[in-house]
Amino acid sequence: MLAMSAAPELNPQSEMDRLNAAADAAIAACGGDLRSTIRSLILANEFLEYEIAELFTAVSKAYVNGKHRGRREAGKTPPANRRDWYD
Repeated sequence: MLAMSAAPELNPQSEMDRLNAAADAAIAACGGDLRSTIRSLILANEFLEYEIAELFTAVSKAYVNGKHRGRREAGKTPPANRRDWYD
C-alpha cells in the first residue's frame, strides 16, 4: 500500500489519481480480493487508532506527573517554519 503524503496535492485531479493508485496498490497487495483488501484496511485503521490512544495516554500521564515540558521551556528552539506547532 502506498504511504499518504504529509501535504496533499493542490490539484484535485492529481489527488484523485494518487488515491486511485493507492487503492489499486492495496487491491494488488491482497491478490485482487476486495474482501481481503477491506479487511486489511480496517485492521490497519484499528491499529492506528490503538497507537493514537496509547500515545494520548502516555502524554496525558506525563503531563499529569509534571514530566511534560514544551520545547521552548526545555531551551530548544523549533525550526523557523514550525514555530506554530509548539506552545
